[in-house]
Order: sequence, then structure tokens, then C-alpha cells
Amino acid sequence: MNGERRTLAPFGRRLAVVEASEAVGAYSVITAHDSDGPVDPRPGQFYMLATEERWGAGEDERPYLPRAFSFARAREGRLSFLLEAIGPGTQRLAELEPGERLWLTGPLGIGFAPPEPGTRPLLVGGGIGAAPLLCLQDELGPDTEILLGFRSAAHAEAASLFAGDPQIATDDGSVGRQALVTEPLREELNRSTVNGQRSTIYTCGPPHMLEAVRALAAEHDTPAQLALESGMACGFGACFGCVVPTKNGYVRLCVDGPVLDADDLETALVAGAGH
Repeated sequence: MNGERRTLAPFGRRLAVVEASEAVGAYSVITAHDSDGPVDPRPGQFYMLATEERWGAGEDERPYLPRAFSFARAREGRLSFLLEAIGPGTQRLAELEPGERLWLTGPLGIGFAPPEPGTRPLLVGGGIGAAPLLCLQDELGPDTEILLGFRSAAHAEAASLFAGDPQIATDDGSVGRQALVTEPLREELNRSTVNGQRSTIYTCGPPHMLEAVRALAAEHDTPAQLALESGMACGFGACFGCVVPTKNGYVRLCVDGPVLDADDLETALVAGAGH
């Protein structure tokens, strides 16, 4: 895995042509050809997205601001994003069709760091938080252990995007086991302790899940990297809308994150975050 955690974005925003829009259960995967952007964004970095048309340009038209999304895959100049239509911004993005164009700014922020030497990576995703773990698995290899939690069978279809055989937990038990994803995580950490093998946790998901993962990592003295979410209006540190408290003071997630070390956090519960 490349040790660099940040690929610098070109100045300004640019247009990318949508090449595919695919339904994956409750989610959509949008793929666009980013011909003018870098080919090597780092897993965990994000982009600010807006459609070229019908995005705040007409009377009473919403949304107004671009939306921040971690990229799910980057291959040969093509970027894929995993999203769920839950509001005006994500609904408009989900309506994109091949040939339409997408405004991009990015890659932005700081991504994941390589696993600590002698540790095995454990990737833990909740819901739409599975997105940055897709490109991370692409880098770490198909045998990387994946633990995923979803609300329902429709959401759990996103697990099919991963290589190998991810462990799946769902709220309603419709796929995999009926549990929170932190239950198989605890089992994996206990197993590692018995076997004398340390892990490095990589995780992204809803705030309460991230806080539970942070607490488990501390309990098992296991390094963890958390991709946090907060409201982002600009994406480059100007608006201070995404500041979060750490043990060393406040940081801006869009510049100093979104990936932070669990050891730097008192809590992973970020105000204004949510999927």
C-alpha cells in the first residue's frame, strides 16, 4: 500500500462525464470519467460533487451546495461513488444518466495510512460507510478481512462489490447474522489476542458505530483509523463547518481528516454527521 495519505487536487472544479449509473440494492454506483484529475487519489480521500444541470440554478431549486463523497473506486481515470438517495442532493445525483456531466472538486483531505508493521488489516464498514473501504481493499488485496453492517437485505447488496467473502451483519437479520457489526469485530479482536496477532482497524460508518469501534480498539489496545463525516460546505477548510474536537484541539475534517487516528479522539460522535 502506498504510504502517501494525500493526493493533491487540481485547482478549481472540473467536469467529468458520467459513464454508468448502476443500482446496487438500496444504493447507486455512479461512475464518471475524470479525464483532467489525478489517477491516484488515496483511499479515504473525498470529492465535492454537484451535477452540471438542475443543481440550484432554477427558482426554488435545491440543492445549493455540493455534496462530499468518499470515492469507492479509482481505475484508469474513472471514479466510482456509492450513494443512497435520501435528500435533494443525493436524489439528483442518483438520477444521473450516462452522458450527463458531474462537477468534481478533489481529491480532498487525508486518507488512510498503511497498516502498522506486523499487524493484519481489519476493514469495518457500516452502511454507506463501506464506500472508502472498497478502494482500500483494492490496494491491500482481495484476502483482506471485511466486516460489514447494514440495515436490511437491500442495503447489504453493496457487499457484492467487495472481493472475497465479507462477514455481514444486518439489523433485521435478513442477510448474514442479526447483530451490530461491532459484534463480529469484537470476536475478531478476541481471536487475534488469543493467537498473539495484532490488527489495524480501518473503519467508516455512522457516528455511533464509529464510537463503538473506537472504544473496542482502545479496550484491545489496537490501532484504528476512523473516516469521520461532518457537514462540509466548501471542502478546503474555509468555512470551518466541519470542525471536530480531538485531544489536541479542534481540527477541520476536510483538511486534517476525514481519516483520524482513534488515539487522537475522546469520542467519534461528531455533531452534524450522519448518512
